[in-house]
Order: sequence, then structure tokens, then C-alpha cells
Amino acid sequence: MKLTLEGLKETSSWEKAGVELPKYDPAVVAENTKKCPTWVHFGIGNIFRMFIGGLADSLLNQGITDKGITCVETFDFDVVDKIYKPYDNLVLGVTLKADGSTEKKVIGSLTEAIKAQSQVAEDWDRLKAIFTAKEFQMATFTITEKGYALAGADGKYFPFVQADIDQGPEKPGAAMAIVTSLLFERFKAGQYPVAIVSCDNCSHNGEKLMNSIVTMATEWNKKGFVPDEFLNYLKDESKVAFPWSMIDKITPRPAESVEKELEKLGIEDMAPVVTSKHTFIAPFVNAEGPQYLVIEDKFPNGRPALEKAGVYLTDRETVNKVERMKVTTCLNPLHTALAVYGCVLGYNLIADEMKDPELKELVHRIGPVEGMPVVTNPGILSPEKFVDEVIHVRIPNPFMPDTPQRIATDTSQKVGIRYGETIKSYVAKYGDATKLQAIPLAIAGWIRYLLGVDDNGNAFERSQDPMLAELDEKLNEIRFGDPESVGNKLHPILSNANIFGSDLYEAGIGERIEGYVKEMLTGAGAVRATLKKYMD
Repeated sequence: MKLTLEGLKETSSWEKAGVELPKYDPAVVAENTKKCPTWVHFGIGNIFRMFIGGLADSLLNQGITDKGITCVETFDFDVVDKIYKPYDNLVLGVTLKADGSTEKKVIGSLTEAIKAQSQVAEDWDRLKAIFTAKEFQMATFTITEKGYALAGADGKYFPFVQADIDQGPEKPGAAMAIVTSLLFERFKAGQYPVAIVSCDNCSHNGEKLMNSIVTMATEWNKKGFVPDEFLNYLKDESKVAFPWSMIDKITPRPAESVEKELEKLGIEDMAPVVTSKHTFIAPFVNAEGPQYLVIEDKFPNGRPALEKAGVYLTDRETVNKVERMKVTTCLNPLHTALAVYGCVLGYNLIADEMKDPELKELVHRIGPVEGMPVVTNPGILSPEKFVDEVIHVRIPNPFMPDTPQRIATDTSQKVGIRYGETIKSYVAKYGDATKLQAIPLAIAGWIRYLLGVDDNGNAFERSQDPMLAELDEKLNEIRFGDPESVGNKLHPILSNANIFGSDLYEAGIGERIEGYVKEMLTGAGAVRATLKKYMD
């Protein structure tokens, strides 16, 4: 069996292999979409193919629409050549279930794959034709937060961004210039309305995308490339809307176990490829089952019936509340605690940590026990049900190949949101945060992790973090097996509001964290003993 339009004609073979096929004709949908495209997506990697593409697939299977998504790649053009074209833009989606079984389906909603190359007339003219069509409704994005970045920490534009500014809208190179140029074409065609929708996993994503596009247009305006009216068009939400969204679905890199399973079923050519830009991608996508997409319902030229595919359409305030619920209480704080303790205790798989009674109790107390009294309840999702699914279904899934080492990356940039917000909420509600025990223990676990010594006294490699050098300078005299070496060395860290959002001593938990760290330094096995002491 081959994952191609011709290969899908072997219907009985696919059904025998347990693969669900589209209830529509992908070739007809592709033709409909090319004639009248309404939905374009930028950034055509795994989460798009499985999640966003899956939404359109669901609408097609229900007969709600007869069009799919036009796929645009702005960064790694090998993905188009090696993953889209050889497979007629089809995707084999594999859902990894906690019992080890998989659900497999062919997604046929990705109708056309275009390289965003302004110097190639065929590709560029096609994109301009799409963006100038009056019927065109929305562009969605999964290009990561880095895709929106225009300047470095020094405030200066990156060289490639400056080049785009200097060259103007005729020959844009990078994503933000490409999209701004295409919107300028839409403006010139008739100032038609459109929604520009970030689905990237970052806070206030719609605002970030809007700011980057408006900044690019402003720089072009200064150089006389675009008129003032174009800026007014971009800033008019009745014409160009930038809805905010919250997306949540773990989509890890293609697993070898899945590749082998598909090959045993007789599905050919499923091997992953590594592109010239080091993208690891396969004809199939494996992902967890649970998924959430909440979007601000602001689409000035209409939209597909996304709610019939499971998307929550709501207002901006609710989107913000859902994200806050996830990031500060129900998911991210639990992941961070497992990440730092997992590294210190020698784990290599997040799911395995949920078999550890102390760690399982720790995340239970961080989320359901300590987080719930101050959780932000968005109304459209139950925080209690969300965190219960995280603890009992999502994190323990042994077939999700996620590691504590990956999640421990950049923890200094995360603890202020993941723990600091709950701490501040406790101070506001109770006067201080002394009711907290598990969250201080999680923070102590991070401090202990920063020493780069595991619970047996052996060194391990820490994950990347922009503050490592600064933190090392403060912690370098603390020694394994010598709790008294802690002294007052933690004070500059735990009192740093730039890290935690507040002074943890003023919140009433600084000394408690110091005490936990000292207990975890008494010798081999001290981290485990400390967890047992407080989590039993």
C-alpha cells in the first residue's frame, strides 16, 4: 500500500490494516480548493498536519465543507519536496493511546503545497492570486514564536529582517515580510477583509503576529514603499483581524516504533527524512489524542464552521483565561516539576515518572491541591477535568516519547509564570503563600537540579538555559553532601522578582525552600528521602 491518491484506491487493504480513509475524494477537494481557496496555513510541519489539517478533515468528512487547506512553507522547502509532493499531500495520522494501541487515519484535507519564494514567479504569483481573491477568509500559522521575531535582545533588527525592510514588498524573504507583502496585495485589490490567525503555542500570539506585521509595514511606509492607508487597513479590525488563540496537543517527532508498525501492516515508504535544515519529519505524524484549540471569534470575512470540529470559539478574555489556566496551574507547572526532578533522579521519559509514587503525588499536590484554590476558570473548560486528564491520561502515556531533559530547557524563563503566578495569587488571597508546600518543593527541586549533580552524587549535563552562567556564579560554592554550604547563597535567587515574579521571602516561603534544598544535599539518596518525607 502506498500513501498516494492512486494507492488509496486499494480500499480493502487499507481497511484490513485498520486505517480509516477519507469519506470524501481528496482529488476533488484539492480541485475545489485550488479554484476558490479560502484557508491558507503557514508552517506545514507535524502539529499542523495532524491537528489543524485534522480539523479540516473532520469538516470534510461531515460534509460541512468541500474545501481543504492551502499549505505554505516559509522556511524548510525540503518538506514540500520530500513529504508533501511524493505523497500527493496526504498524511497518515497516528494517535498514540495510553494502552499502547494506535488509531490510524489518512488525512486528505491538505490540498496544495507552496513554497513561499518571492523570487520564483510561479510560487509567488500563486500566493498573490490567493491573497487577492475576495472569497479568501483566513491564514493560520504554526511557525513558532521565533518566526515572528524581528529584532534581537539589543533591539536591532536581524540582518535578514533589515534586508527585507530595505528591499520592500516586491521581493520579501522571511515569513513576516512575505505575509505583509501578501496583505499589501490584498489591500491593493480592494481592501478585502481577512483574519490572520496565530496558532502558535505562545502567550498573546495574535498580538505578537500583529505587531510584527504592522512593524514591517511601518518600516516600508517610512521608506515610501507603502502608503499610510495600508497601515490603516492593517490596524482596522473590521478589515484585518488578528485573533488570539490557545493550542494544546503534544506532537513528538516520528517514533521508530510507529514506523515499524506501519511497515508490518504493509504500508510502504514510511521512513522519516532529515531535511537540509535538520527537520526530522515523516509521511506519518504521531501524536497524543487529547487536543485543545481555543480561538477568539473574530473573522471579518467569515470562517469555516470550526466549532463543529471541536474548536472553542470565544472572546479574547476567555482565550487568555484558558491559556492562564493551562500555563500557571493545570499542565506546565506539573511538567516543570517532573522535568527537574526527573533529571536529578535519573529518568529519561516523562511518562515513567508517573509510576514514581512521590513524583505522582507531587504533581497531584501542585495542580489539583494547591493550584485549584486560585485557578483561573475560563468557563468553557473545567480546570478540574483538564488537570485530571493531564495527570491520569496525558503525562502517563508511555507511548509519548517526551523527556525531562527537553522540558527542563530554559526553566529560569518559565518558573515566574508556572509557579510565580500561583504564589502571587496566594499572597493576594491569604496574605502570604505559607499554605504552599508542593510548589516550594518544586522550586527547591529546580535549585537542586541547577547544581548538576544527581541523587547519587554523579554529575549530569543540564539543559540549555540563558541564565545558567549567572546562576552558577551564585551556586558554585554549594557542595553535595554539605548542606551547610548553602549558607545565604540562595537569597539573591529566591528574592529575585525578575525570576519568580515576586520576592519569595516576602511571600513567606523563601526560608522553606532553603530548608528543602539543604535536606536534599545531605548525601546520596537525599532527594528521594526529602520527597518521601513531604509527599507520603
